[in-house]
Amino acid sequence: MLSLITGVGAKGQVGEAVAQALAKRGDTALLVSRDIKEVTARADDIVKSGGKAHPYACDLSDAAAVSALATRVRSEHGDKLDNLVNLAGGWASSGPLAQSDPAVHERMMQINFDTALYATRAFLPAVRAAKGAIVFFASEVVFEGVKTGGVAGYSAAKAAVVALMRSVSDEGREAGVRANAVAPASIRTATNQASMGDKAKFIEREDVADVVAFLCSDAARVVTGQVIRLR
Repeated sequence: MLSLITGVGAKGQVGEAVAQALAKRGDTALLVSRDIKEVTARADDIVKSGGKAHPYACDLSDAAAVSALATRVRSEHGDKLDNLVNLAGGWASSGPLAQSDPAVHERMMQINFDTALYATRAFLPAVRAAKGAIVFFASEVVFEGVKTGGVAGYSAAKAAVVALMRSVSDEGREAGVRANAVAPASIRTATNQASMGDKAKFIEREDVADVVAFLCSDAARVVTGQVIRLR
């Protein structure tokens, strides 16, 4: 299988674990990040472990750049893409809404929603050709009852990701394309552990990767349009 994963950059982050899980089961993993050195290092780690991986650098918030990436991937790997994992994103507090900085809201939408939108738009024809799967990364903040004070920008961006996923699921159903979203609480990444400490409650990166691998497998062939909460 051919799987493209965005947001695979720094070591110790969830993108690394997802890429490794898909490569371990035999997928050829196409890794995308803004930083060519970081994404190349992640690809090299997979290759050293006996897997297949290819690194690509791209600003996923730039629609033209993503379209160019899709053209390059198609020329190097063919017209079919079995799985697209929209993992690129980020978190920032915007503070109390009335005092919040509009630039933070815009940034949250750009790195969480725009990246998923542009990647899906560019690679959807290849996923459709393979009758494949798309996995989006939301957050537990999209669920009712989860506190979202001070993170309105992030919450709105992740809610938009869920809306995008549902649109893709509806549009892709007849073509055999499945789209789902995972919505995790805090994941034990190097960044989160450094900022939140060892005593915070985390989801393990490997557990998240297992769910993504399931959604990108034939075992999930009847699962689409779902938001899967991870806690």
